Parts: sequence; structure tokens; C-alpha cells
Amino acid sequence: MASSYTDLGVELITTGEKAGLWGTITNTNLQIVEQEVGGYLAKSIAGGAAQTDLAIVDGSTSSSDARNAIIELTGSISGNQIVTIPDSLEKNYVIVNSTVGNHTVQFKTLSGTGPTFSGTDKGIKIVFSNGTNIIDVSGTFSALGAISTGAITATGHVVPGANDTYDLGANGNVWRHVYTGDLHLNNEHKTEGNVVDGSKGSWTLQEGSDDIFLINNKSNEKFRLKLEKI
Repeated sequence: MASSYTDLGVELITTGEKAGLWGTITNTNLQIVEQEVGGYLAKSIAGGAAQTDLAIVDGSTSSSDARNAIIELTGSISGNQIVTIPDSLEKNYVIVNSTVGNHTVQFKTLSGTGPTFSGTDKGIKIVFSNGTNIIDVSGTFSALGAISTGAITATGHVVPGANDTYDLGANGNVWRHVYTGDLHLNNEHKTEGNVVDGSKGSWTLQEGSDDIFLINNKSNEKFRLKLEKI
């Protein structure tokens, strides 16, 4: 019976087969596992609207782009892009969208579905393929409650995954202090207005040396809050 291969291209040798080649095949299999666990690929998808199919070659680390753990998509794009991996493949990925151009980039299985970076989303998605579709788990951070580090430092923007959907804190589980510069209040992107008169607005709260100011960003009117010293 001849060798068989897993979905990731690892060669499974039949007993009594490949005499004198077990060492070479085993080393290749280990390189395949290393590529699957920690491999990094910078993949250019530059050009107009197109589909780029990432493949896996059985028993080889060459031309096996879909096996890498971290895939950074690069290049200047002038149309929406689709990047696929083979069907039936089950694995995790970190996908980095470093493309240039205001066009969408979708990462999916060949016959299934997968998440899409918007034209302005030049970020990172943590995803997994269940063999049929690719699932985006980037917004699932419930495990953060187990992190015991003193601080979480962000070197970029922290943006919710959907508009008017997620909260910061919760009733009965509030942040102790919030340190911020100017405070921007804007409900124009909500589906409903405020509960008093139903209107929507955009305001900015700013600090002065002796006063606190409120700016109406729609009319550009400026107000000084009347403070009473106690």
C-alpha cells in the first residue's frame, strides 16, 4: 500500500515502504509541521479585482502557501480581492491586511465563506477554518479576563468590530477610572436618537485651565460650563 497524505500534506508511510527514505521523509514532515505551526508568508495580491488560490503540495514545503500560520497580504490593489485556501483544511490563521488601496479583501475556503476586510480595515484577523468555512474569532476576547499582566498596551487604535453593538464595561462591572483627553460624544451613527427628544448630535468636551468647554460639532457653537466652587 502506498503512502497517504493528511490535509496538511504530511506523508503517512505504510509499514515496509520507502526503505532508506524514512529519515528524509520524517525531516520533511517535521518541516511541514513547523510551517503549519509558525510559518510566515508575505503574499502579494497586487492588481485589479481577482481571486488568489493558496495551495498545499503533499510532502513538500514548497508552493504550500496555505499551510503557513501567519499570512500577510501585501501589494497595491485596484479592485476587491478574494484569497482562498483548499476545502477540507482545518487550521488556524493570523491574517494581516497590509494591502494599499480602498478595496475589500476576503479570506475564505475555495467553496465556502470567510471574513472580509473592509476597504479601510488594514488590520489583523485571527481566524480558523473548520473544513467548510473560515470563522473570524478576532472579536472574541472573553479569555482576556484570565490575563494577569499589570497592563495591556496598545500601539494602534482599539476599534469595535461593529457599529453601535458592543459596550465598554457593564452594569455592576465598571471601570474604576477613565483617563482620557478630549471626550467626543456622537450618537449620529446610532439607529435611534436620544431618549429625551429623539434627536442626534455631535459634541466635544474639552478642558481649559480654569473652565470646561463644550463644543457643538454640527453648529460649531462653543459653550463654557457654569461651575460652582464648593
